[in-house]
Amino acid sequence: MAAALALFFKLIPLYVTVALGWVAGRCLEASGKHIAGIMLYIVTPSVVFSGVMAAPLSPEVIALPFLTFALCSLLAVVQLRIARRLITDGSAGLIPLCVGSGNTGYFGVPVALLLFGEEGLALYIVCMLGTTLFENSVGFYLAARGRYDLKDALWRVVKLPSVYAFLAAVLLNLSGARIPDLFAPLFENLRGAYSVLGMMIIGMSITSFRGLAGNLRFTGLAFVGKFVVWPAAAALFWWLDAHILGIYQPAVHQALFLISITPIAANTVVIATLLDNAPRQAAGTVMLTTVFALVYIPVMIALAF
Repeated sequence: MAAALALFFKLIPLYVTVALGWVAGRCLEASGKHIAGIMLYIVTPSVVFSGVMAAPLSPEVIALPFLTFALCSLLAVVQLRIARRLITDGSAGLIPLCVGSGNTGYFGVPVALLLFGEEGLALYIVCMLGTTLFENSVGFYLAARGRYDLKDALWRVVKLPSVYAFLAAVLLNLSGARIPDLFAPLFENLRGAYSVLGMMIIGMSITSFRGLAGNLRFTGLAFVGKFVVWPAAAALFWWLDAHILGIYQPAVHQALFLISITPIAANTVVIATLLDNAPRQAAGTVMLTTVFALVYIPVMIALAF
């Protein structure tokens, strides 16, 4: 419980950052839309690139993002079918983003650093890339398809740079290339901006604390999918690999489980804002899950680790 309490206090700055974003949106009329574009097309690809370049790659490690990506995609498609039966508007397309991934970067990276240290953080970031790939490909496509036709949605996916940043970093890393020392501070600053701006976007997107839940069916599906279904799937893989498959070490299981219990990704608000698809609903649900995770994550870590 001491570790859970330490983690609880470690998360407080993240909530202060969300509050500062809300103040900026309410008092300064700051808009998250332009920041959302910068995050999606510049900052996130930079974090993906530097993370892969720093990781010690092996066939098993390279497979980790694709394993995470596959789990995210499976959960997303299954729960999208359920959402379309219960939610009649276009916001149903955001459910895959809510339940398939999580705030593994803005929220998860500080938590992973606290739990695993610098060495474990690199492994976590490699796993995290699977959720980033999901958000910027399958998740984005499913959300965009609710507002645009198939051709338009696929074209938007093709233009997303994070996939190309990941592939380029893998090739360069395997060839022995490294980021020059001259640019190391730049990528460190971008990682800091990734966390700070991502959390502030959530606050900026909420102009009032009233009606955060919005569509209760949407919020309920998002909560169950994110905090029940995803952790159950991660725990099942943990058990199967530990007792039958024997592919990965416990550090990988723990990293994947941490990914599963993070709150809904702040990038859900980013994408909803860019697509103009229920951004208020997305922001409110993300905020509620983020508040809930303040207690949920320390408890789950204390039980599982």
